[in-house]
Amino acid sequence: MNARFIDWIWHVRGSLTLAPEQSSDDAFDRLRPLFRETGTSHELASDTLTFRKKDQAAQDKMSVFDGGVLQIEKGTAGSVLHYCLTSRALLFCFLAPLLFLGFAQLTVAIGKFEKAPTEAEDKAGKDKKKAEVPMNPIDKALGAPAPEKPKQDGADKAKEREKKHSPTSAYVFAAIFAALYVIGRILEDRRLKALFRKSLLAA
Repeated sequence: MNARFIDWIWHVRGSLTLAPEQSSDDAFDRLRPLFRETGTSHELASDTLTFRKKDQAAQDKMSVFDGGVLQIEKGTAGSVLHYCLTSRALLFCFLAPLLFLGFAQLTVAIGKFEKAPTEAEDKAGKDKKKAEVPMNPIDKALGAPAPEKPKQDGADKAKEREKKHSPTSAYVFAAIFAALYVIGRILEDRRLKALFRKSLLAA
């Protein structure tokens, strides 16, 4: 399988057309301040800038990305900046829902496995209750205490088991991370393009 079909999950790609009079050197000079943040290293070779980030600070405008390549291609219609950036944060947000869905299915399976023997125990308890011998009338007349009845905790135990093996929490977390990925994927794409455009047009 071509990796391009799946690497869009954690890669953000795009392009920007440079101003007609803007050279590659001028464009990279304007973009370079973005790569002088703490934890960021970059290399410029010809018309290609490669950067890497490690332990990037939260205030870094590109902190969500771990590295990438920016390349300027010259064409008949003008120069175009192409970029491809990677983000482990996006990859984590994409994989997290799958992980929590797996937990949910495992919880359901464990609940079904434990439910079978407990149902048999509950049935046995009900049969035992039906088979109890009523108190002798003479013992009643003499004031003998009635035998203690077994606690009616079968329903409580069933509720406790259902609560213990409920997959709801896992589904909630899966939905949260799925929403984070979709929102982050769209917003980061737009925010990155706006950031590059602003830098290229800066005076």
